[in-house]
Amino acid sequence: MGIHRQMPIYQVIVLAVIQGLTEFLPVSSSGHLVVVPALLHWPEHSLAFDVALHLGTLVAVLIYFFRDWVQIIGNGLGARGGTDPQLRQNRNLLWLLVIGTIPAGIAGLALEKKAEEHFGGIYVIGSMLILVGILMWVADRRTRLWKDLAHVKTSDSLAIGLAQALAIIPGTSRSGITITTALFRNFDRATAARFSFLLSTPIIAAAAAKKGWDVYKSGGLHGETMQFILGIVISGIVGAIVIGLFMQYLRRSTLAPFVWYRILFGIIIIALAYFRVIAA
Repeated sequence: MGIHRQMPIYQVIVLAVIQGLTEFLPVSSSGHLVVVPALLHWPEHSLAFDVALHLGTLVAVLIYFFRDWVQIIGNGLGARGGTDPQLRQNRNLLWLLVIGTIPAGIAGLALEKKAEEHFGGIYVIGSMLILVGILMWVADRRTRLWKDLAHVKTSDSLAIGLAQALAIIPGTSRSGITITTALFRNFDRATAARFSFLLSTPIIAAAAAKKGWDVYKSGGLHGETMQFILGIVISGIVGAIVIGLFMQYLRRSTLAPFVWYRILFGIIIIALAYFRVIAA
């Protein structure tokens, strides 16, 4: 990503809103951040702005799950109490989240650049949107949805963590593949999303830190301070709102709308690439 081009503010706003909307819904934020600029013929956004979007995402998940993290960390370090009965029953959840974070951490360090180079094309994005959408449909309809956070085991955390590692492939969707795997492990929908978001927090923080260090080594923001701040604020606010609405939705409804959105979006962008409306 080139870091010397200053993005127009309207592009900053559009991309930050897209990040906030799509990072936590199971529809692939990376896919949307590739496809939308391609359709609008916008240049690729800078590494500094990518860091801002990661930070905004991190802010959103920390705002919404702040109380959960305080209780999870406290319980994991031996403190007693907390208001959430599920977290009180599972005092090992902190360490289970650590276990689940390891596969994605290794994949990100070892394979992220290669994944972007070899799997970042439109056909791959479209195919992953469709494939994970189908898996999500099967998981949403064919599994027994009964587990909550009190019943998370090491095997659950490791399976969902391994799935999270696949999110380095654009179009997969971190939340999409982890929620789908959690459903296959018989978690109820709201718990699947909750565990997915908790599990994503360390990885998002690590990715923001790594890319932030890369920006620092390259000389800083290069005049993009306003874009950087706006990216964090807008994606963070939108993301926090989306998490809240999505969690409420999953307590009473299925993932069917997201399944159909993924499949239709995947078909559309493959068709656009095939007819050379956008570059493949």
